[in-house]
Amino acid sequence: MLNARIVKHSLNFKVPGKTSRGVLTQKECYFIILHDTVSNHSGIGECSTLPDLSLDHIPEYNSKITEVCQLINGGTEPMAIDLADFPSIVFGLEIALADLSAKSKDQNILFPSDFTAGMQGISINGLVWMGSREYMEQQINEKLAQGFDTIKIKVGALDLATELDILRNLRKQFSSDTITIRLDANGAFEKENALEILGQFAPFDIHSIEQPIRQGQPEAMASLCRDSPIPIALDEELIGRFSTTEKEELLRFINPAYLILKPSLIGGFKASESWIALAEKQQIGWWVTSALESNIGLNAIAQWTYLLNNPMPQGLGTGQVYTNNIQSPLTISEGKLFYDHAHSWDLNLFQ
Repeated sequence: MLNARIVKHSLNFKVPGKTSRGVLTQKECYFIILHDTVSNHSGIGECSTLPDLSLDHIPEYNSKITEVCQLINGGTEPMAIDLADFPSIVFGLEIALADLSAKSKDQNILFPSDFTAGMQGISINGLVWMGSREYMEQQINEKLAQGFDTIKIKVGALDLATELDILRNLRKQFSSDTITIRLDANGAFEKENALEILGQFAPFDIHSIEQPIRQGQPEAMASLCRDSPIPIALDEELIGRFSTTEKEELLRFINPAYLILKPSLIGGFKASESWIALAEKQQIGWWVTSALESNIGLNAIAQWTYLLNNPMPQGLGTGQVYTNNIQSPLTISEGKLFYDHAHSWDLNLFQ
């Protein structure tokens, strides 16, 4: 029999994280701990949301996750609970169950591989947050010094001339053969002028741009994907679409170049694998990105992602943005994420 309980934790950003949707200084997350009373083993999962983005970032979230624990404690199987409108809780339960089933092995090794053995790293992009020109250029220089060859830059908050100048200066130093540039607009541009803006970004050999306009405008997004000089990746557009039919219709109609998969936002591993299968059927590229989870969630995403064997740089570099993250073996070196056994987990929070 399983017992379930919750540990709530507030993660504090080292530096406020600015996007076109606002500024993040703190992120609340809920850890769900499943304890098997027969084996006396436990599994830890992370349920966390993002304001103005997650489908389930609502005032009732605390009461819902409490209800989920009550149902589990009453004998209901975790994955039998109706959580259609709570993708982050589905994901948290998936993590906890995977962790629980792996407890005969090392702590928090959910999916054993050469990655968890410390033998291989996962190529990732270096994330550059929005801010002043000086701050953004400082971040770019830091990422380059750290060995990243793919840089993801948040755009849409500064004036366009400044953002273009930042890209111009970067390209003066490094060609696209040396440094790959990804952009992420988080829906910042209006559909009426998005194509013109993308045309101004295009001369700087941009690999892709995530969500140039707000989600929920399929006709405008389809037109943009057809005419844009920069390949477009869908991110927020995937949120709230759970049936295979919905997913197929979206991909067929919009026909993007790439999908950005955030398991916390789209319903976990199985839901992400469904998107991947449909994308590959339509020859759409994809990569996986964390949604600012703690190292508990990031660890699970990284281990799962490694098994997918996608050579493209993933978006798994956000584990170092907090002052009070869960200490873990996850480290970054030369533009790759590693599971370094020289570092141990600190799970005192969950005792």
